[in-house]
Amino acid sequence: MKFKVHWIIDGIMEIDSNSKEEAEDILQKDLEEYVKNSETLMNKFIAKSIQGTAYKAGKDETSDTTEESDDEKTN
Repeated sequence: MKFKVHWIIDGIMEIDSNSKEEAEDILQKDLEEYVKNSETLMNKFIAKSIQGTAYKAGKDETSDTTEESDDEKTN
């Protein structure tokens, strides 16, 4: 039996830009180029769309980039 599977990849990237729209454009351009140049994504996983939105992190949201913790700084 064949089944169709709808898949989604979720990610967050920090981008320095002058506006929300510019940040979205930067990421979209890079992702589209990557997907179009990936034979596996285009022909095996049949990537059909990319979507996302930029936002400013809330005060309780931590950065997704790797940073040393206080414990690592003191050791």
